[in-house]
Amino acid sequence: MSAIAGQIIEPYASALMSVAQSRNLTEEFGNDIRSLLELLDNSAELKTFLGSPVVKPQDKKAILQRITADEVNPALRNFLMLLVDRGRILFLEEIAKQYLVLLRKLNQTVLAEITSVYPLTEAQLTTLSEKVKAMTNARQVEIATTVDPDLLGGVIIKVGSRVVDASLRGQLRRIGMKLSQ
Repeated sequence: MSAIAGQIIEPYASALMSVAQSRNLTEEFGNDIRSLLELLDNSAELKTFLGSPVVKPQDKKAILQRITADEVNPALRNFLMLLVDRGRILFLEEIAKQYLVLLRKLNQTVLAEITSVYPLTEAQLTTLSEKVKAMTNARQVEIATTVDPDLLGGVIIKVGSRVVDASLRGQLRRIGMKLSQ
Protein backbone atom coordinates (compact mmCIF):
# COMPACT_ATOMS: atom_id res chain seq x y z
CA MET A 1 0.00 0.00 0.00
CA SER A 2 1.47 3.35 -1.00
CA ALA A 3 1.82 6.13 1.56
CA ILE A 4 -0.86 8.21 -0.19
CA ALA A 5 -3.28 5.29 -0.27
CA GLY A 6 -2.51 4.62 3.41
CA GLN A 7 -3.33 8.23 4.27
CA ILE A 8 -6.71 7.77 2.60
CA ILE A 9 -7.58 4.21 3.62
CA GLU A 10 -6.82 4.39 7.36
CA PRO A 11 -8.86 7.53 8.14
CA TYR A 12 -11.88 6.40 6.11
CA ALA A 13 -11.86 2.90 7.64
CA SER A 14 -11.50 4.41 11.11
CA ALA A 15 -14.32 6.88 10.47
CA LEU A 16 -16.56 4.04 9.30
CA MET A 17 -15.69 2.07 12.44
CA SER A 18 -16.55 5.10 14.61
CA VAL A 19 -19.95 5.40 12.93
CA ALA A 20 -20.54 1.67 13.34
CA GLN A 21 -19.58 1.72 17.03
CA SER A 22 -21.67 4.79 17.80
CA ARG A 23 -24.73 3.03 16.36
CA ASN A 24 -23.85 -0.42 17.69
CA LEU A 25 -23.61 -1.76 14.12
CA THR A 26 -20.03 -3.05 13.95
CA GLU A 27 -21.07 -6.63 13.10
CA GLU A 28 -23.84 -5.60 10.69
CA PHE A 29 -21.40 -3.33 8.84
CA GLY A 30 -18.87 -6.20 8.84
CA ASN A 31 -21.38 -8.55 7.20
CA ASP A 32 -22.41 -5.90 4.66
CA ILE A 33 -18.77 -5.17 3.86
CA ARG A 34 -17.97 -8.87 3.37
CA SER A 35 -20.87 -9.03 0.89
CA LEU A 36 -19.60 -5.94 -0.92
CA LEU A 37 -16.08 -7.39 -1.13
CA GLU A 38 -17.48 -10.64 -2.53
CA LEU A 39 -19.43 -8.65 -5.11
CA LEU A 40 -16.29 -6.72 -6.12
CA ASP A 41 -14.27 -9.95 -6.29
CA ASN A 42 -16.85 -11.53 -8.59
CA SER A 43 -17.35 -8.51 -10.85
CA ALA A 44 -14.36 -6.99 -12.58
CA GLU A 45 -16.82 -4.79 -14.52
CA LEU A 46 -18.15 -3.23 -11.31
CA LYS A 47 -14.62 -2.60 -10.04
CA THR A 48 -13.65 -0.95 -13.34
CA PHE A 49 -16.88 1.08 -13.43
CA LEU A 50 -16.42 2.44 -9.88
CA GLY A 51 -12.73 3.19 -10.43
CA SER A 52 -13.17 4.90 -13.78
CA PRO A 53 -12.57 8.67 -13.83
CA VAL A 54 -14.73 8.88 -16.98
CA VAL A 55 -17.92 7.64 -15.28
CA LYS A 56 -19.96 10.47 -13.75
CA PRO A 57 -20.32 10.45 -9.93
CA GLN A 58 -24.13 10.37 -10.20
CA ASP A 59 -23.91 7.22 -12.36
CA LYS A 60 -21.64 5.56 -9.77
CA LYS A 61 -24.13 6.53 -7.05
CA ALA A 62 -27.06 5.16 -9.06
CA ILE A 63 -25.31 1.79 -9.46
CA LEU A 64 -24.31 1.69 -5.78
CA GLN A 65 -27.91 2.56 -4.79
CA ARG A 66 -29.19 -0.26 -6.99
CA ILE A 67 -26.78 -2.96 -5.76
CA THR A 68 -27.09 -2.03 -2.09
CA ALA A 69 -30.86 -1.24 -2.14
CA ASP A 70 -32.22 -3.40 0.68
CA GLU A 71 -29.00 -5.28 1.30
CA VAL A 72 -26.92 -2.67 3.12
CA ASN A 73 -27.53 -0.55 6.21
CA PRO A 74 -28.50 3.03 5.17
CA ALA A 75 -25.59 4.50 7.18
CA LEU A 76 -23.15 2.34 5.22
CA ARG A 77 -24.86 3.28 1.94
CA ASN A 78 -24.40 6.97 2.89
CA PHE A 79 -20.71 6.26 3.50
CA LEU A 80 -20.44 4.80 -0.02
CA MET A 81 -22.07 7.96 -1.43
CA LEU A 82 -19.57 10.06 0.53
CA LEU A 83 -16.72 8.06 -1.03
CA VAL A 84 -18.12 8.87 -4.50
CA ASP A 85 -18.53 12.58 -3.62
CA ARG A 86 -14.96 12.81 -2.39
CA GLY A 87 -13.53 10.88 -5.36
CA ARG A 88 -12.40 8.04 -3.08
CA ILE A 89 -14.66 5.21 -4.28
CA LEU A 90 -11.72 3.62 -6.12
CA PHE A 91 -10.31 2.84 -2.64
CA LEU A 92 -13.50 1.04 -1.57
CA GLU A 93 -11.94 -2.42 -1.57
CA GLU A 94 -8.93 -1.37 0.54
CA ILE A 95 -11.10 0.67 2.93
CA ALA A 96 -13.45 -2.30 3.33
CA LYS A 97 -10.56 -4.68 4.05
CA GLN A 98 -9.11 -2.23 6.56
CA TYR A 99 -12.50 -1.98 8.29
CA LEU A 100 -12.48 -5.78 8.67
CA VAL A 101 -8.97 -5.56 10.17
CA LEU A 102 -10.27 -3.03 12.71
CA LEU A 103 -13.32 -5.20 13.42
CA ARG A 104 -11.12 -8.25 14.06
CA LYS A 105 -8.96 -6.18 16.42
CA LEU A 106 -12.06 -4.95 18.26
CA ASN A 107 -13.36 -8.52 18.64
CA GLN A 108 -9.94 -10.02 19.48
CA THR A 109 -10.29 -12.14 16.37
CA VAL A 110 -7.44 -13.30 14.15
CA LEU A 111 -7.63 -14.05 10.45
CA ALA A 112 -6.23 -17.46 9.56
CA GLU A 113 -5.55 -17.99 5.86
CA ILE A 114 -5.60 -21.74 5.29
CA THR A 115 -4.44 -23.32 2.07
CA SER A 116 -5.20 -27.00 1.45
CA VAL A 117 -5.22 -29.50 -1.41
CA TYR A 118 -8.98 -30.11 -1.15
CA PRO A 119 -11.85 -28.10 0.34
CA LEU A 120 -11.90 -28.68 4.11
CA THR A 121 -14.84 -30.17 6.02
CA GLU A 122 -16.56 -28.32 8.86
CA ALA A 123 -14.89 -30.69 11.36
CA GLN A 124 -11.43 -29.97 9.91
CA LEU A 125 -12.11 -26.22 9.96
CA THR A 126 -13.21 -26.43 13.61
CA THR A 127 -10.07 -28.36 14.56
CA LEU A 128 -7.83 -25.87 12.73
CA SER A 129 -9.72 -22.98 14.34
CA GLU A 130 -9.02 -24.42 17.81
CA LYS A 131 -5.33 -24.88 16.96
CA VAL A 132 -5.09 -21.26 15.77
CA LYS A 133 -6.82 -20.03 18.97
CA ALA A 134 -4.28 -21.95 21.06
CA MET A 135 -1.40 -20.64 18.92
CA THR A 136 -2.49 -16.97 19.11
CA ASN A 137 -4.55 -16.64 22.32
CA ALA A 138 -7.31 -15.05 20.22
CA ARG A 139 -10.92 -15.15 21.35
CA GLN A 140 -12.20 -15.97 17.87
CA VAL A 141 -10.79 -17.08 14.54
CA GLU A 142 -11.98 -15.99 11.13
CA ILE A 143 -10.92 -18.43 8.42
CA ALA A 144 -10.25 -17.72 4.75
CA THR A 145 -9.61 -20.89 2.73
CA THR A 146 -7.81 -21.43 -0.54
CA VAL A 147 -7.43 -24.67 -2.48
CA ASP A 148 -4.01 -25.40 -4.04
CA PRO A 149 -3.54 -28.89 -5.57
CA ASP A 150 0.25 -28.26 -5.81
CA LEU A 151 0.58 -28.76 -2.03
CA LEU A 152 0.21 -32.54 -2.58
CA GLY A 153 -1.25 -32.93 0.94
CA GLY A 154 -1.57 -31.22 4.33
CA VAL A 155 -2.20 -27.53 4.94
CA ILE A 156 -0.46 -24.17 5.20
CA ILE A 157 -1.77 -21.85 7.91
CA LYS A 158 -0.92 -18.14 7.77
CA VAL A 159 -1.86 -15.90 10.70
CA GLY A 160 -0.45 -12.41 10.31
CA SER A 161 3.27 -12.84 9.63
CA ARG A 162 3.38 -16.38 11.11
CA VAL A 163 3.26 -19.28 8.68
CA VAL A 164 2.88 -22.93 9.65
CA ASP A 165 3.71 -25.07 6.63
CA ALA A 166 2.35 -28.56 7.31
CA SER A 167 2.02 -29.36 3.62
CA LEU A 168 3.56 -32.38 1.97
CA ARG A 169 5.29 -30.08 -0.54
CA GLY A 170 6.85 -28.12 2.37
CA GLN A 171 7.99 -31.32 4.09
CA LEU A 172 9.58 -32.60 0.87
CA ARG A 173 11.32 -29.24 0.38
CA ARG A 174 12.73 -29.36 3.93
CA ILE A 175 13.95 -32.94 3.43
CA GLY A 176 15.57 -31.88 0.15
CA MET A 177 17.34 -29.00 1.89
CA LYS A 178 18.69 -31.33 4.61
CA LEU A 179 19.94 -33.81 2.01
CA SER A 180 21.78 -31.10 0.09
CA GLN A 181 23.77 -29.96 3.15
